[in-house]
Amino acid sequence: MNLFDTISNDIKAAMLAKEKVRLEALRGAKKEFLEAKTAKGADGELSDETAVKILQKMVKQRKESAAIFNEQNRTDLAEKELAEVAVLETYLPQQLSPEELATQVKAIIAQVGATSPQDMGKVMGVATKALAGKTEGRLISEAVKRLLAN
Repeated sequence: MNLFDTISNDIKAAMLAKEKVRLEALRGAKKEFLEAKTAKGADGELSDETAVKILQKMVKQRKESAAIFNEQNRTDLAEKELAEVAVLETYLPQQLSPEELATQVKAIIAQVGATSPQDMGKVMGVATKALAGKTEGRLISEAVKRLLAN
């Protein structure tokens, strides 16, 4: 069963269990999936890779919104956004720990033959493809900068 079907089934389960936050988060994800499936140039299918990218984007947006709400002392809205993040993250692949990320970035740096911060572009190109779905791009960038500076 692909991610789209899993979320569709979980929407039904959330409705029956009357889990409001879970239902809202999953409906939002399904909306995004349907838009991606029917977008101009789409073939009507949604691969799990694309679905994961959509979920990552949604998680990032909700985290950013929560940060803004916290700055404006709207903790009620921030908590709602973070609750939706928790639901959406259950459908994402296991994220790398900082140590695992550093190990993999070191291997990529050695593979590419990078030696200085000027080689960051080469490393990032390989790293973002290799680590897609496993961690956020911002964390990859920070790790690459830190390791190339040493």
